Amino acid sequence: MPRNRRVAAAVLAAAALITASCAGADSMPVPESAQETPAFTKIPPTTAVSTCGPGSGTSVSEGVLTIATDDPAYAPWFVDDDPSNGRGFEGATAREIADRLGYAPAQVRYVRTGFADALAPGPKSFDFDINQFTILGERRENVDLSSPYYAVAQAVVAMGGTPIADATDLAGLRGYRLGAQSDSTSALSIAATIGAATPVEYSTNDDAKTALRNGEVDAIVVDLPTAFQITAADVPGSVLVGQFPQPNEVTEFFGVVLQKGSAMTPCVDAAIDSMYADGSIDELSQTWLGNITGARVLE
Repeated sequence: MPRNRRVAAAVLAAAALITASCAGADSMPVPESAQETPAFTKIPPTTAVSTCGPGSGTSVSEGVLTIATDDPAYAPWFVDDDPSNGRGFEGATAREIADRLGYAPAQVRYVRTGFADALAPGPKSFDFDINQFTILGERRENVDLSSPYYAVAQAVVAMGGTPIADATDLAGLRGYRLGAQSDSTSALSIAATIGAATPVEYSTNDDAKTALRNGEVDAIVVDLPTAFQITAADVPGSVLVGQFPQPNEVTEFFGVVLQKGSAMTPCVDAAIDSMYADGSIDELSQTWLGNITGARVLE
C-alpha cells in the first residue's frame, strides 16, 4: 500500500481514539468495535460546509476567512515562508479548506500567531490556525481542534559524528540533553516516549536548531517531515537519528485550531472529512511529503 494511503488509513483507524481525546480521555483503551467503525466513515452533508461561507456571519471578519500560522512558516509545511501562496502541505491544505468553505483566494487573509498563543484560551483573531497542532484532549479545554488532516511521527535530529547520532533505539537516547519547541508534542514526547529527563524547551524550532548547532543540546525532537527539512537544508552536518514508533504514548495526529465553540468548527471538520473522501488529502500528501520515507524506527 502506498505511504500516503497508509497515512490516511492510520488516521481513519485512530478516529475512535481522537473521539476519546475530545472527552479528555486520551489514555482510555479503545474497544476493537470502535476501532473498526471510525468516526468519519460517514461524510458530512455539503450544507455543513456551505453554511460557513462569505455572508454566513461565522467568520471573525465579515466576508473574509482569516487563516493563521506561526512566524516563520516552515518548510515542508509552507514554501518561502508565505502561507498565502498555497504551497507546501499545510499551505495547500489551508487553501483547499478555504475553497470548500466557499472562499475565493481574494477573500482569504493570512495572519501570524505564535504556537502557544493559538492554544491559549480566549477569543481568537483568526478563523482557524494551521501549524502542526497535535490533537490532544487537554488542548480541547481551551480551543476547538478539527478532524485530523495528517498522521505523523516524532523524530530525533543530532549533529553527525556525535555519540547520540549512533543511537539505534529509544534507550540509547536517554542521558542526553534533548531540546524541542515549548508546548509542543515534540517536548511531551521526550518524557513520555523516550523516558528521558525534562526537555530543554525553546520558543521556536529556529531557536532549537540554533541550540543544536551551538552544542547547547545533544539533539532536538521535531516531527518527521521537519526533521527531513532540517537535515537536508537547515542545519548543515545534522543527521536524522530516527523516528519514534507508532502508536506511542503521545497521539500523533494534526488538526487545525479554532476558537472554543466556534461556529466554524463543524464546517472545517466537514471540509477536511470530504478531502479524505475524494482523495484530496492523499494527493496533497504525495505532492508535498511524498519523499519522506526510510527513517529508522527507534524501538
